[in-house]
Amino acid sequence: MDLQQQIVELREKFLKKYEEEAPIDEQSFHPDDLTRIKMQDDWLRRFLEHCEYNVQEALTMMWSTCEWRKKVGANDINEDNVNREYLEDGVCFAYGKDKDGKSMFVIKSKLHTKGARDFGELQRCIIYWFERLQREGNGDQISLFFDMCDAGLSNMDMDLSKYLINLFKLYYPNFLNHIILLELPWVLNAALKIIKSWLPPEGKAKIKQVNKSTLKDFVDPSVAMKCWGGTVDYVHHFEPEIRNGTSSPINGKFENKKVHFAEGSPLNEQAASGFGDQPAEDSMLAITPDVISFNKDGQEIIGTIVLKNQTSDKCLSYKIKTTAPEKFRVRRSTGTLLPTQQVTVSVSLQPGFNLRTLLHHDKFLIMSLPMKDSKMTAEELADFWKMNGKTAEQHRVWCRDGTIQTTSILSSALSNNNDRTTDTLYTKITHLEECHSKIHKELRTLKYVMMLSIIWTVVAAIVIVYIVRSDIEQVLGSDQSCQIHRG
Repeated sequence: MDLQQQIVELREKFLKKYEEEAPIDEQSFHPDDLTRIKMQDDWLRRFLEHCEYNVQEALTMMWSTCEWRKKVGANDINEDNVNREYLEDGVCFAYGKDKDGKSMFVIKSKLHTKGARDFGELQRCIIYWFERLQREGNGDQISLFFDMCDAGLSNMDMDLSKYLINLFKLYYPNFLNHIILLELPWVLNAALKIIKSWLPPEGKAKIKQVNKSTLKDFVDPSVAMKCWGGTVDYVHHFEPEIRNGTSSPINGKFENKKVHFAEGSPLNEQAASGFGDQPAEDSMLAITPDVISFNKDGQEIIGTIVLKNQTSDKCLSYKIKTTAPEKFRVRRSTGTLLPTQQVTVSVSLQPGFNLRTLLHHDKFLIMSLPMKDSKMTAEELADFWKMNGKTAEQHRVWCRDGTIQTTSILSSALSNNNDRTTDTLYTKITHLEECHSKIHKELRTLKYVMMLSIIWTVVAAIVIVYIVRSDIEQVLGSDQSCQIHRG
């Protein structure tokens, strides 16, 4: 069977399995991924190549990949809903191409210390880069480049290494070209043996351990940075991705961006160009508040939004979506409001997230449409939104920062979280840094005071010596005069 026939067979088996087994709820696969499977032969080919052309193994991997992508929200991750600081600090970034023409994803080890960053947010940044490199390279392979110059034991993060390897093994088929290790310290050789044990034989062969003089075998000196022994004087600066307002390319064409609700099926809709928030005086729907504050409620961290139909003669249908569906759960994200009716919508943080993970970029979009029939079935309502979604009234609601209202609320919210120890240490370190800064300023002031005191002491001593010397000379001069007179 040739490759094209295997691709057709893999596609048919997946779609049949999906038709028979996929639940019709929020757990169904992302429509972008389903579109890739239906239209993009290259994506299916990657799974077949990764599984050595075993159709059944490729089917299993593709199914689990779609489940994982839906769970982590891979299709919806962008620079607006990840930790922007992590993108800008230069720990991981895309840079140049190796000699095979593959883009390089760089991990600058000396800038990373295990536990210093929120691991969940760091994972999302890595997914962001993988998705971006896939789009920019049309699915071409990348090389994982570990810059280990000046790194030590404190910079070795086995959990991060295992996470990266599992991404390539389980969810990004045939995406890895080389693993380049530059200037691996000898103290980390034992760690390298453990990492190799996680890789299949073909994966071990991809590891290329080099130093600054042998890097030229894999990266041209005209591309390599000066700190790698190359000629490029590079300073990291994050550049946002330039996209055509669309999602990943399907057979060279960009499709409309899919959006997801925390509950309910995905909806393929796109706002009209230039369409923004509705002016308050013209709004059918009133939103209170415009910034959600999260508080501890039992075992949950919850915020609320009140939606009110301001019209006296129209029924409204509303939908709520978020930039981070993996982080928030909305109850209820869809509904109907009769004239003048209002409803309270609950928004809670999913397990594994805490108040410190709230970002300025986390936000919700609330859309509403007037309805002629308030008794539409769920199916009719879905069709109604597909037909009219572009004209929906829109409102944006933001999340409040990690410091919520009072310190006691924050402490209470974090008390049962697995990150409690980290938060305590973080607070103590911050306090120590403040104390250190204060002491440093006081010592600097004291230094100046002491210098002035020494100068004044020296000046005073000189003056005293001068005065004493003058007095002695006067006394001696007087004695000499007396002796001459007597003589």
